[in-house]
Amino acid sequence: MKYGVIDIGSNSVRLLMASDGKTLYKELNTTRLGEGLALTGKLTAAAMYRSAFAVRDFRAQALGEGAAEVFAFATAAVRSASNGGEFVRLVKETAGLDVDVISGEEEAEIGLTGAVGGRDGGIVDVGGGSTELTFRRKGKIVRAASVGVGAVRLFDLCGRDRDKLVSAAREKLAPLAGECGVPVCGIGGTATSLAALALHLKKYDPAKVDGFVLTAEKLDELLDGIFARTPEEIAGESCLPLRRAEIVGGGAVIVREVMRLLSLDKIAVSERDNLEGYLLRRLKK
Repeated sequence: MKYGVIDIGSNSVRLLMASDGKTLYKELNTTRLGEGLALTGKLTAAAMYRSAFAVRDFRAQALGEGAAEVFAFATAAVRSASNGGEFVRLVKETAGLDVDVISGEEEAEIGLTGAVGGRDGGIVDVGGGSTELTFRRKGKIVRAASVGVGAVRLFDLCGRDRDKLVSAAREKLAPLAGECGVPVCGIGGTATSLAALALHLKKYDPAKVDGFVLTAEKLDELLDGIFARTPEEIAGESCLPLRRAEIVGGGAVIVREVMRLLSLDKIAVSERDNLEGYLLRRLKK
């Protein structure tokens, strides 16, 4: 059986195609749904339409490739926007799909399930509009937290001013401080983008990104390189599209601050994330 899963995030709309529990491929469209949300509390009409059309196209693609069913879920941008319900209705009208708006805690838990399955471990997921972390020890989830700060929100608030980004990240992320006691994976667009930059990839290669170990030392080096160049230069010299290059500095700041708060000297980047986790949850119902 083939299934399609669509993740409507603050920066990108992503499609997972899976068959018999195995990922066939993932694809994304950077629609920046959360653009300006940190300043107004609302989704813009342009961003909503861009994202709804991306969902429509991904649903058609999945069905055209034989998906028995297509699921869609939305995260921080939709759950926090005052007009999130309007967007959900727009997707229903445009794409014919019901959107499951999940909580931050649900997002954290499905991210963990996607990355490590039922094993003990932890994840840090820096998205466009929020940052989640979850830890499982001795078969039990001992912590699942979500903070409303992500790469797009920071970009809206601070641009690419490194000092402002660090200050804002530290203020917002302080509640995440604590101990892990388990190996931690980095999942989502920020983590995979940083791995791609560290690997100097001109073309994104999930096989090389998956399992890449990002050390605190390497991340500090990446941060210096990111802020020494313009987004156009980063995009021109790597596999990152311009819209990702614009926000990767803020995302990197968040990852570094989370590592500091959790006393981590490294994280392993995982290609498996909340897309796989959401599919597993839906198939168990």
